Amino acid sequence: MLRRLLRPGLGRSLLIRGLDWDGNVSEIKKKIRSLMPGEPDNLLYDTKHLPPEHSDVVIVGGGVIGLSVAFWLKTLEKRRGAIRVLVVERDQTYSRASTGLSVGGIRQQFSLPQNVQLSLFAIDFLRNINEHLAVVDAPPLDLQFNPSGYLLLASEEGAAVLESNVRMQRQEGAKICLMSPEQLRKKFPWISTEGVALASYGLENEGWFDPWSLLQGLRRKVQSMGVLFCQGEVTHFVTSSSRMRTSSGEEVNLRRICEVHVKMNNSLEYQPVECAVVINAAGAWSGQVAQLAGIGKGPPGTLQGTKLPVEPRKRFVYLWHCPQGPGLETPLVTDMSGVYFRREGLGNNYVGGCSPTEEEEPDPADLEVDHDFFQNKVWPHLAQRVPAFEGLKVRSAWAGYYDYNTFDQNGVVGPHPLVVNMYFAAGFSGHGLQHALGVGRAVAEMLLDSHFQTIDMSPFLFSRFYLNEKVLEQNII
Repeated sequence: MLRRLLRPGLGRSLLIRGLDWDGNVSEIKKKIRSLMPGEPDNLLYDTKHLPPEHSDVVIVGGGVIGLSVAFWLKTLEKRRGAIRVLVVERDQTYSRASTGLSVGGIRQQFSLPQNVQLSLFAIDFLRNINEHLAVVDAPPLDLQFNPSGYLLLASEEGAAVLESNVRMQRQEGAKICLMSPEQLRKKFPWISTEGVALASYGLENEGWFDPWSLLQGLRRKVQSMGVLFCQGEVTHFVTSSSRMRTSSGEEVNLRRICEVHVKMNNSLEYQPVECAVVINAAGAWSGQVAQLAGIGKGPPGTLQGTKLPVEPRKRFVYLWHCPQGPGLETPLVTDMSGVYFRREGLGNNYVGGCSPTEEEEPDPADLEVDHDFFQNKVWPHLAQRVPAFEGLKVRSAWAGYYDYNTFDQNGVVGPHPLVVNMYFAAGFSGHGLQHALGVGRAVAEMLLDSHFQTIDMSPFLFSRFYLNEKVLEQNII
């Protein structure tokens, strides 16, 4: 076929130059193009950058949560190679991805048992990371884990809630202690306890690690397991539908995604991918992906009209230097004001920031940093809590995105009740990195076995938005 498409005599010149048609196909294409100056090369179009025409599972979003879902699907599949998984990521440099722009914290100090369980699951995985993510002939991963713990401060008003949270955390197996102001001053003499009534301190399994190493380790591993990758953007879903009547007599329209359209980067073309399941792990943009599937486009107050309440929220992270600042034993400190900080390396550098109020939310259209926010909203609280920070010097700053769940600041996990083959793994509002490993397993369990096994994530199902049943996480940093 290829020979008939070539100009007369071209085949002979190829043979004369000694090109072997049974050899490397890509080299043949290069040689042909070199002999056809000015000729359109669409006849020999290279399609290796395109996604496959069929995939059992399409994961929208190639950050750490999407990669975790891919890892657990391949780990739990009944037969090796039984599930074909495609990960679609629009920016494979991850320059704007939440994973790489995170401060990398992991803690058990949450207000919900499921979040504590997810963190305990994650720390056990990270402790044995090179057993889980080993790849033949690849160097071992070094997450650079710093086990310095978290220190959460509470005022008189918040002390009872903090104490109740710690009681639950201990019941779940976390090693957390309560500290009085006197105990705080003794252990951390650099801290001012003004306004502090009680503190909780993680004794083990808390700290921070390198998010980039985890991302690259997961990506390397799932590629070795046969997961396919495509750089592009999902722009459309083709669905089929059927009607059914509920037990209450209400008629609902069930839909199933049968095809995903992936727009290739820097191109007008798109590639249709037939699939059985779509995983929405698009982070801050998961709400937009849900809308593409028609989620939330029904009458208000109905299940069809219930949106996925996840949107991008911009958060600033500042890095500063302070020669007289807290020492190597410094935990990640969270003040009652919402300001947090931790050490960064060994050179008296620190990173930190603060979530703005609803009225102060910055425009998420770009990742520009507001340096006045540090001067006006962060620094005063830092200097009040750590007097040495009065003399700090900001060295750099960056911004990243939270996939912010405006409903209750908690993740959304599992299938949509009406778009029955779209599964969610999004909306974690700042703790997605540390919970990605457990969430990925939960989604894989629900997909393969129709129920959660390791951790019961049923409170995080989509249906809670329609039922107006909030699962509030109080410890959002």
